[in-house]
Amino acid sequence: MSRAPAPFVRRATASDAPAVATLGAATFVETFGHLYPAEDLAAFLAASKTPDAYAKMLADPDVFVLLAEDRSGEPLGYVLAGGCKLPMPDLDPRSGEVRELYLLSGQQGRGLGTRLLEAALEWLESTGRTPVYVGVWSENHGAQRLYARYGFEKVGEYDFPVGATLDREFILEQKSRRKPD
Repeated sequence: MSRAPAPFVRRATASDAPAVATLGAATFVETFGHLYPAEDLAAFLAASKTPDAYAKMLADPDVFVLLAEDRSGEPLGYVLAGGCKLPMPDLDPRSGEVRELYLLSGQQGRGLGTRLLEAALEWLESTGRTPVYVGVWSENHGAQRLYARYGFEKVGEYDFPVGATLDREFILEQKSRRKPD
């Protein structure tokens, strides 16, 4: 049996904004869409998962977006990192954040998320962004386990708005630079 070729991973460019926005919306809906009333989900997507929103991020040299594609160029997932925007008291202005890490559901469990996370962490370290944080939904235990393998520990909580719905999010800080074996 032949294996599918490994996904191609590359730094996203300004011309990728529509593809990243489509992927961002699709993966958010796949992962979390069932949690929200339709009007809340639509409001969130219209405010944050648009080509214009991603174009602004892609134009910012202090933001890192890595895009994973199959060999035909179809987007499979992405990671977005930059300065920390989480509501932490006394936040060091040099702190970094893995802001988004999303894969299409059919790509999960194949090591692609780990590959994207490691690239984001390497970029944050290379740019002096420390400490590093990530916000994760309180019920997303799989993501919490992934981040724990990279030395992240819970240091706070906050309410993340999706339309009028408020999700309980955990703020995790990377306390050690360990990598899984």
